Amino acid sequence: MEITQEVTFIWENFHKELRAFIQNKTRNQADTDDILQDSFVRIIRNWNRVNQSENIRQYLYGIVKNTLYDHFKHKPKVFEFTETEEMFTDEEVQNLNAKVAELCVKPFINKLPDHYREALWLTEFQNISQKDLAVKLGISYSGTKSRVQRGKEKLKELLLGCCLYKSDNYGNIISDQKNNCSCT
Repeated sequence: MEITQEVTFIWENFHKELRAFIQNKTRNQADTDDILQDSFVRIIRNWNRVNQSENIRQYLYGIVKNTLYDHFKHKPKVFEFTETEEMFTDEEVQNLNAKVAELCVKPFINKLPDHYREALWLTEFQNISQKDLAVKLGISYSGTKSRVQRGKEKLKELLLGCCLYKSDNYGNIISDQKNNCSCT
């Protein structure tokens, strides 16, 4: 096979998999496309090594990981500070978070079945560790972790069931539309 055919073969068989891997790391379509393109340029430039590798998938992932590293190593870090962030002290932020929890989250926790409500209340608001909660409830640590996790899932269902939220592909809330619910 000639190099063009071999690279075409690699593209056809691996580009979707590699794109998904890169997208998972970058969370940005433009960066994903750039890194995938740079990776295939490196694959072509190092074709002799790629072709001689014992595990081609592993070798391709190695190239992609190095390309990812180089991409972010040379990309300037941009930090944006808004006036809002500078307006609040740490104490004010904590107080605001506590007020949001009190007014918005706790009413939904109170709607959970007893065992989930207790697990979330104690771990999230009483600062009891899951290990200590396991001892207190007389159940295994893994059982406690599962109970807290299921409680969080049930809480999420209640919250999302009350109000309609639109989210992007990563689960970030981008807008909300209020239902006729009691949480507003």
